[in-house]
Amino acid sequence: MLHLSHFVVFIVFPILFLSDSIQWTNFTQNSYFMKNSDLLAIAKTYGDPVYVYDSEKIISQFNRLTNAFNTVKHLKLNYAAKALSNIAILKLMNSLGSGLDTVSIQEVQLGLLAGFEPSSIIFTPNGVSLEEIEEASSLGVRINIDNLSILEQFGSKHPNVPVCIRINPHVMAGGNANISVGHIDSKFGISIHQIPHLLRIVSVTNMNINGIHMHTGSDILDIDVFLYASEILFDTAKNFKNLDFIDFGSGFKVPYKEGDIETNIEELGSKLSTRFNDFCKEYGKDLTLAFEPGKFLVSDAGSFLAKVNVVKQTTSTVFASIDTGFNHLIRPMLYGSEHHIENISNENGRERFYSVVGYICETDTFANNRRISEITEGDILSFKNAGAYCFTMASNYNSRFRPPEVLWHNGEAVLIRARETFEDLTKNQVDVKDLFKKEAPVLTE
Repeated sequence: MLHLSHFVVFIVFPILFLSDSIQWTNFTQNSYFMKNSDLLAIAKTYGDPVYVYDSEKIISQFNRLTNAFNTVKHLKLNYAAKALSNIAILKLMNSLGSGLDTVSIQEVQLGLLAGFEPSSIIFTPNGVSLEEIEEASSLGVRINIDNLSILEQFGSKHPNVPVCIRINPHVMAGGNANISVGHIDSKFGISIHQIPHLLRIVSVTNMNINGIHMHTGSDILDIDVFLYASEILFDTAKNFKNLDFIDFGSGFKVPYKEGDIETNIEELGSKLSTRFNDFCKEYGKDLTLAFEPGKFLVSDAGSFLAKVNVVKQTTSTVFASIDTGFNHLIRPMLYGSEHHIENISNENGRERFYSVVGYICETDTFANNRRISEITEGDILSFKNAGAYCFTMASNYNSRFRPPEVLWHNGEAVLIRARETFEDLTKNQVDVKDLFKKEAPVLTE
């Protein structure tokens, strides 16, 4: 087995919105999937760092999920906008027939701007004010409420507005504590132990409950755990006689590296579809089975490209320092997530061990002692699975500009967000001008 001390011997020392004229095509061939040569050309054209998304991969994932539930009469996929909210991506989802899952009034507005019908948008916030929920409702979107206080207030004021209820099934699922949202200590959803209280509110307000929803967490691998939580949702649904849909959330795990495991969508589709169809027969009505996939649809479609500034060898480690940091891609530092890294400038080179680090002035590590094709300064590294919760979590920390976004569509690169400029960084700051005047020094004898 190699030890860290051995590693050294291996080492040689402007915003643009996508035009409505672009035609979204549902491809059946993989002829347009991005290649590393395409990524290198994009980095050369648009600079680095840069996010790149492959539209055909998104379409392929959408079709895969749809086909897994093809025995359900009414299926609705509501793309989770928080995963990747660029308007071009939203327009692509809309063209596929997807609905939109939103968690803020701003995401609702983006969805409307992208062309979604209000009835195709569901608003599923957490801990927001009654005023924000009323604003979303006034725009005609569907409302999903996850706490008893707001449910009672909204139902009392707007008893005729249909409302979906988010249930917390008290099931621990997901790949990280920060993204497991259905357990008993989670802030999300109305506890299943509070169902009697919930029913009293519904009875007193005479409000119309048209949907039941849950979301247990992200990176769900165990199908049996998901099916167990689904049974809790079915039992809860029996309390409401006018449902139109049951929303099972999402959080399906995607592979992040070669040989990584993922949610078996086909097996889940087969088992849950059968159970859902049986429930509809018991309920006496064909309901809509809804999901809100985000990561599953866009994660693998994304690549994040960065240039190596410095290859730095210490007594124990070889660092590849790149021209980005956790200000642009925070997931490795925040969640401990692993993104496969390729040196696309030398993809067939001999593999060495590197720690890939960013330029932020604190611990800023993307990978420790990772096997990567030999790196030289100026090489372009590609971070895979960079489509979900990557750009949307980017910031201007250290006063750095956020990178551009490019869509690879029909075999061509389309700029869908320009790189920020210094004017973008300062445009909302207020010049206080004479607030701080330089005082003359006071001389003393």
